[in-house]
Amino acid sequence: MERATDDDGVRLLVIGLDAGCRPVLEPLFESGVMPTVRRLFDGGTSGPLESGIPPWTASAWPSLYTGKNPGKHGVYDFLSFDGYDWDVVNSTYVRERTIWELLSDHGRTSVVVNLPVTHPAREFDGALIPGLTAPEEPVCHPEGILADVEQACGEYRIYPQSGPEPDRSVEGYERTIAGRGAAFRYLCDRFDPEFGFLQFQLTDSVFHERPGDRRAIEAVYAAVDRQIAETMAEIDPENVLVVSDHGMGKVEGHEFRVNEFLREQGYVSARSGGEGMPNWTTAWENDLLKGEDASDRDPGPLQRAMNAAATVGLTTQRVAAALDLVGLKEPIGSRVPNDAIRAASEQVDFRHSRAYVRSKSELGVRINLEGREPNGQVHREEYDRVRDELVEELSAVETPDGEPMFETVAPRETVFDGPHVEAAPDIVTVPTAFDNAIAADLGTGTFGEPMEPWNHKLTGVIAAVGPAFDESASLTDASIFDVAPTICSVFDVPVDAAMDGRPLPIVDGSAIREYRAYDGDAIAATDDATVEDRLSDLGYL
Repeated sequence: MERATDDDGVRLLVIGLDAGCRPVLEPLFESGVMPTVRRLFDGGTSGPLESGIPPWTASAWPSLYTGKNPGKHGVYDFLSFDGYDWDVVNSTYVRERTIWELLSDHGRTSVVVNLPVTHPAREFDGALIPGLTAPEEPVCHPEGILADVEQACGEYRIYPQSGPEPDRSVEGYERTIAGRGAAFRYLCDRFDPEFGFLQFQLTDSVFHERPGDRRAIEAVYAAVDRQIAETMAEIDPENVLVVSDHGMGKVEGHEFRVNEFLREQGYVSARSGGEGMPNWTTAWENDLLKGEDASDRDPGPLQRAMNAAATVGLTTQRVAAALDLVGLKEPIGSRVPNDAIRAASEQVDFRHSRAYVRSKSELGVRINLEGREPNGQVHREEYDRVRDELVEELSAVETPDGEPMFETVAPRETVFDGPHVEAAPDIVTVPTAFDNAIAADLGTGTFGEPMEPWNHKLTGVIAAVGPAFDESASLTDASIFDVAPTICSVFDVPVDAAMDGRPLPIVDGSAIREYRAYDGDAIAATDDATVEDRLSDLGYL
């Protein structure tokens, strides 16, 4: 519903910087790349913001905007598993009300742009354009609003459209970021919200896609700063809160291939030829490799090259840059045949394994349990014993440097609580200081150099400026779960007693109330190749 009143405008603007953290931001502040964001940090109060486990986008943003841990909201990763099948998560997997839905229940209007795991958009008083895990041309709220945005502001894309040339890629990032800001300002003008949430995803993606590329990183953060400056000038928010879902930094330790370790311990069975979860994913069947049609070529050399690539652990987002490392320097075709990709790699045989890692970014090991998985290999009466053995064995793993690989190896119920704990991996594995990484690959050594030189860290950042905040208060112990109750308090909306955080000391906390259980829609499949391609490019699949 659009508003036609002359309210006081945006009382609170929340700016989401995916992967934002002091080690990334400080050099950009010093070099003058982000003058607007620097003024926000210098003009109010700021501090570290501890993420949840796992500190990855798909799980962390729902934790932030519901105030609840994954055991309550239900999202642990970009993927959700049903038996041996998987699907990319979407808003129907988030089984708790969001902060803008809670505000709507109390008569507050919101505009939300680009937050991950919000497609298809759910109804509330205001407008929403979804972010990561949504397809292009997503289901927005209200229906048809994206067409209006594009008519007024130009093309809007969830994912950058960039070519293989570096310049075009940077320009693709900049166009996408500009679209975020323009859409948000248009919706604020049209809906006159009291609450706004504008998220920028590319502040994270650039580190996955162009690690160490200072020019690209500075271009992305500068473009974000420009959009924040234009947005603040146009909508003139009374208060501003800058938040991130996790941090970002170099991975300087080791990569531990957990499934290879589990195979050595007798838990994992392997197979080749197209089953299981390949380390060359089927999603990367696209047009990044130019040349004659691969289907017209003799599959022998291609097959051998793919096998060689698999043995050195090349992940899909590295293919184009790394083909020459395995002796395939000439163009091999515009589309790599799907069967060649699958046949090239060794995969976990999930149906016949006792325990395995399904997805590296959910940070855990799953047990193939009888009666829960379709072909469970571990009897129910053996579950506790097997899990205890795995916890002990993984806890004892040391890196080649003789240091502990993990700082936490624990049963899931010691890390999560809520009605959806059983969706979590059975054992949670947290790398030491996130300076080590885990991978799910087979066919490589147990340890190796991290394939992704930059990855997520546990500590993000928060900054608050405006009359609603006590800017003399310290923000030294802020948690990602504290953001939603703090937003509630700005609007004097009662905090949900089931939230895992509490209002930060920068606000006078609202009353705490028990709300009725969230009654969400039935879970719907994402089933979109574009989404899978994008997550593959970023290294999550």
